Amino acid sequence: MPAVLPVVVLVGRPNVGKSTLFNRLTGTRDALVADMPGVTRDRQYGYGRLGPVPYVVVDTGGLVEQPSGIEQPMRLQTERAVAEADVLVFLADARTGLTPQDHFVARELRRSGKPVFLAVNKAEGLDPSTAAADFHSLGLGEPQAIASAHGDGCRDLMDLVLASWDKPEVVDGDAEADGRIRIAVIGRPNVGKSTLVNRLIGEERVIASDMPGTTRDSIFVPFARDGREFTLIDTAGVRRRGKVEDVVEKASVAKTLQAIDTAHVVIFMVDAHDSIGEQDASVLGLALQRGRALLIAINKWDGIPHEQREEIRRQLELKLDFVPYAPVQFISARHGTGVGELVAAAIKAYDAAMTEIPTPKLSKALERAIVQHQPPLVRGRRIKLRYAHQGGRNPPRIIIHGNQTKDVPEAYTRYLANVFRREFDLFASPVAVEFRTDSNPYARGKGRPRTLTASEKRSAVEQKRRKASAGRGTGQGPRKRG
Repeated sequence: MPAVLPVVVLVGRPNVGKSTLFNRLTGTRDALVADMPGVTRDRQYGYGRLGPVPYVVVDTGGLVEQPSGIEQPMRLQTERAVAEADVLVFLADARTGLTPQDHFVARELRRSGKPVFLAVNKAEGLDPSTAAADFHSLGLGEPQAIASAHGDGCRDLMDLVLASWDKPEVVDGDAEADGRIRIAVIGRPNVGKSTLVNRLIGEERVIASDMPGTTRDSIFVPFARDGREFTLIDTAGVRRRGKVEDVVEKASVAKTLQAIDTAHVVIFMVDAHDSIGEQDASVLGLALQRGRALLIAINKWDGIPHEQREEIRRQLELKLDFVPYAPVQFISARHGTGVGELVAAAIKAYDAAMTEIPTPKLSKALERAIVQHQPPLVRGRRIKLRYAHQGGRNPPRIIIHGNQTKDVPEAYTRYLANVFRREFDLFASPVAVEFRTDSNPYARGKGRPRTLTASEKRSAVEQKRRKASAGRGTGQGPRKRG
């Protein structure tokens, strides 16, 4: 089984730059950044990209010794994040220096029993040893001087933080290792995840053959259905059917992100009686970012009056327009209605995500797409896309070679992804399209000399004329052959 991603939590007093570091590590601007304390109140989750291995990173609002007003729920959110962490990064401020609040945070983090790494932020322009000098007294090891706004020292920090973690196996590379389809069932509490889990693995079955993951307590539960072998990624450490109802609904967001990363297919469950909320959209966006095949299961559909169903369908279509490739399945996990169709859809989604497409077929599809809708002009020149080949699976990754590819607009990239999805029936799977700019074989120093421009030709003629004139002035004519 692939390793579960480590969870790295950023902690510190307010306004030390945690959100700026979060954005730096994730390569996004998801965390709101402002020069005032208390901007981040809820936990913010993302996939870390800067470092030796992938990981889940969590931004927190900060720890305050005597919280009041909005600081109280902010501290509670931070304490919950610390509880689900594998490793903690304690952020302090080099400009302000060591404060009593920093001492309080250090005491709280030591009490957690989790590994803690101390980073001294806002150290740009300062000597690293000088910036970190005061913070040795916290007793948390060697302070690491960084500048998250500029990226200085951030890579070195994450190399240190993640030094003991092995790089997880790539999902698309180990898919044939056991032939099983890994499915993660995610969603808000009380939408029926545990009921669906029980329906899939068999309600009366005691899980005695669970296989623990290489880290933490995520469990990989094997089951078979419709002639295929599956592994259910249980994000709450379920070991017996009787505990499912108590635990599955309490899975943390960090575990959800771990499950998404490990899965081939993600089933996102929604209660038909509820609307799609901001948290739902956020988790769906992370599944989209990770590129997993995605099914949306609308549960408890049997309890919706027929006259209300069309309006609910319309609302779902509006709120899920940012994941248009994800099919919507209407089910009742309790009664089993639609569950068979959901499993069939999961099999089809897996087969699409793992498909291999020959280069000639991809290039032909690209040619047809260009004929139907040409790339735009850039500075008066047409972007030229020459051929395509597959660069990976889960999700299918299409590499397109051509000229000026860095200027391909996002809208045209989406157009090509939709063309490939339709041409090759990539059901429920996102398509990652990447561009490569080919080097010019006729550029100077490669192959034949490049063609001179008109001005360059005139300049060369003038230079020859001047040389000839200079030769005549010295009485030296052209040399005769011996």
